[in-house]
Amino acid sequence: MKQTKILSKTRRDSVIAFGIVIIAYAAMQALSMTGNLSNTITGLLVPICAYIVMAVSLNLTVGILGELSLGHAGFMSVGAFTGIVATTFLADAVPSPILRLTVAMILAAVAAAIVGVIVGIPVLRLKGDYLAIVTLAFGEIIKNIINVLYVGMDDRGLHFSIIKQTFTLNEGGDMIINGPIGVSGIDKISNFTAGFILILITLFIVLNLINSRHGRAVMAVRDNRIAADSVGISTTRFKLMAFVISAAFAGMAGTLYAMNYSTITAAKFDFNLSILVLVFVVLGGLGNIWGSIIAAALLTVLPELLRALNFNDYRMLVYAILLIVLMLFNNSGAKEKFLGWLALRKEAKGHKQKKEVA
Repeated sequence: MKQTKILSKTRRDSVIAFGIVIIAYAAMQALSMTGNLSNTITGLLVPICAYIVMAVSLNLTVGILGELSLGHAGFMSVGAFTGIVATTFLADAVPSPILRLTVAMILAAVAAAIVGVIVGIPVLRLKGDYLAIVTLAFGEIIKNIINVLYVGMDDRGLHFSIIKQTFTLNEGGDMIINGPIGVSGIDKISNFTAGFILILITLFIVLNLINSRHGRAVMAVRDNRIAADSVGISTTRFKLMAFVISAAFAGMAGTLYAMNYSTITAAKFDFNLSILVLVFVVLGGLGNIWGSIIAAALLTVLPELLRALNFNDYRMLVYAILLIVLMLFNNSGAKEKFLGWLALRKEAKGHKQKKEVA
């Protein structure tokens, strides 16, 4: 009976997560087609999709694995600049923007996963505050490496150098990444539909992983590492698996995000972005995937809505107060009481309908 209840809860959470995304996509498309969607919200659609993928992937590390990571923006930056280089290099060979974006996302996922392995092997031996500090340091290291990276392309292929530009491009060659100046003149091939598809893929893989044997092993490591070791679960293997998958999706989100702007710099992927994504996860609820989706969308749109409502001078103050209220609501037990009241009301309504039928 208990197992049946757990299965129904996981199935319900999956349906809610997919339902929220599909309904939101349909609503945004309908509003866009009828001309009722403002330019501000239209410009936020792709970033919202990227933030949702970031929040869901980080929830895999923080909520499901139970490890606090503060370097998620670093993996996003690896994916962003890998995607930019890939799309520029493939511009002539792959004329289709959709196919080029897809290939760039796959390469970005691979690059971010490799960096995730390099970072994860030494870092995941730590736990708690130590892990958070070291992942923060790695995120800043990645950002600063990209900040001094020079990448150019000409008829001889790609050229790389660090700290200063040590290569000379042939006539007709272009700089792709120009150190601290970043990248300019990006071909903006990201769109809301691509973001929607990426969210669905992320949800499908993450939710299936959580509800699989491997996902249960990851949660066993989270709940009691010693007990997991005692029954033969490789804690290092499963921790690294969750961390690398999370990094790979952050890389794909980085490509989606970067290809939505004409100019991008490494400074966009700093410590503040990692904290922002962590806020999405914590506010939505640790381990609660659909909560992360709502939190990411709401907190991205909220500052712009406050600006539109003439709260420009006080919008960040109102934003901070709303964050505090929502966190208090999440942790005071009021949320559980409210959901319990809804469940009791639904049950009472069902009994009433049965009596009327009888």
